[in-house]
Amino acid sequence: MAVIKANAYGHGMIPIARTLADVDCLAVARLAEAKVLRRAGIDQPIALLGGVLSREDLAEALSLELQLGVHDEQQIRWLEEQTDATAVAWLKIDTGMNRLGIHPANAADAMARLGNCVQDLRLMTHFSSADDPDVPTTTEQLARFLPLIEGFDGDVSVANSAGVLAWAETLAQLGDVREQGQLWIRPGLALYGISPFAGGNGMDLGLEPAMQFEATLMSVKKLAAGDRVGYGGSWQAERDTVMGVIAAGYGDGYSRYIPTGTPVLLNGRKVPVIGRVSMDVTTVDLGTSAADQVGDRVILWGEGLPVEEVAEHAGTIPYQLVTGVSHRESPVIEE
Repeated sequence: MAVIKANAYGHGMIPIARTLADVDCLAVARLAEAKVLRRAGIDQPIALLGGVLSREDLAEALSLELQLGVHDEQQIRWLEEQTDATAVAWLKIDTGMNRLGIHPANAADAMARLGNCVQDLRLMTHFSSADDPDVPTTTEQLARFLPLIEGFDGDVSVANSAGVLAWAETLAQLGDVREQGQLWIRPGLALYGISPFAGGNGMDLGLEPAMQFEATLMSVKKLAAGDRVGYGGSWQAERDTVMGVIAAGYGDGYSRYIPTGTPVLLNGRKVPVIGRVSMDVTTVDLGTSAADQVGDRVILWGEGLPVEEVAEHAGTIPYQLVTGVSHRESPVIEE
């Protein structure tokens, strides 16, 4: 189950869906995302992880032949009210994430009720700390989930990117207690070549990054020692140097919270961001002997500069950076 929510983690939902034409199922968070895929001619199975928010949404989701995430009593009641029993439903069990999902104590009742009103009932849960192999939380969550699936012959899913990469031996327990039903994995971030773990990057895991976030050097100018740069003059030159202005800013998804010192890659070398990132431009210190020219390509993250490294400088996670890319250089046109 390939997770392509949030515009395929910023990579472009429709082209990614077409690239992943051979996966067993696509997964999105919201009905609006599924509608865009269907309008684009994507006819693969699509799982709606967040489920529906109204009876009207349910009717539309069924008409689009979506697999339904079910995590709330109200969603179960809506399914009981409708007469079309052809739905595929993924009942989400809250084993410790304490976000969305049915409490394990209520799972048997929910399973029985859904079994009477859908064609295919499946179970899933979501690990809260699979990205940290040193804490026991994942094994504790799995211990809460295993009793629910021992007598269940439908499909189950527990493993996100971190679960797939760090907990393979632990997840083997799922096969030990079951004789029927498929075990689904649902990678998200790892699909795009990015590590879900703190420290390191996707290449350390044998993954190849899919995104290259580029911009153009639009201005080169000299700075004298003492000159201040950008809004608030927060950066001041300690020496004579050469400044470059890049045609990308937070309006493009290069976050305003990226601080001075964060590297970009220009003509094979890393140069630091200086001052505040603006809506349309970012300034960098090219150095005193810079020979860079207007029109040169700048890599904000991608080949030679992993997004994980940029995220560490920004005090955030790669998820936030890649999903924040705005694509205003190629506006989305609904198909």
